[in-house]
Amino acid sequence: MKDFVAIDFETAVKHHISAVGIVSFKHGKIVEEYYSLVQPPKNKHNFHNTRVNGISAKDTKDAPFFSAIYPEIKKRLQGKIVVAHNEPFDRNVLAKSMKDLDIDYSELNLPDRWECTYKMYGSALNICCEEHNIDLDHHEALSDARACGELYLKQLE
Repeated sequence: MKDFVAIDFETAVKHHISAVGIVSFKHGKIVEEYYSLVQPPKNKHNFHNTRVNGISAKDTKDAPFFSAIYPEIKKRLQGKIVVAHNEPFDRNVLAKSMKDLDIDYSELNLPDRWECTYKMYGSALNICCEEHNIDLDHHEALSDARACGELYLKQLE
């Protein structure tokens, strides 16, 4: 099946999201992309996370909160095959962020485990992309999601 959604979250502190990228694939082609910065609670960012993803409090001070973008996430993920490069991380970030808002994760109608390109390839996303000539702006959520989706397609072939 070549219909799926690839997702990547960047975080500010713990599971608090600072950016999300979602890429929808239909018949093996990108049909839609969604990206948003997200203001974490109290706009708090961990220095180490900012060093990795380049997203700081200055970047998210006017960004929507997770509660405002959740309907967009739900619309794109509900009942779909979801792919992430570090599946346990991204799935837990989403589930914990939903729990913070008292939203039941089961409303997304997703399997307990998503498809995981890290498990398929056994290497970091940037290494996989280099080996397979896939463009990547590493730790930029939309680029990571797009690259993850491309890796998943290669695995399906």
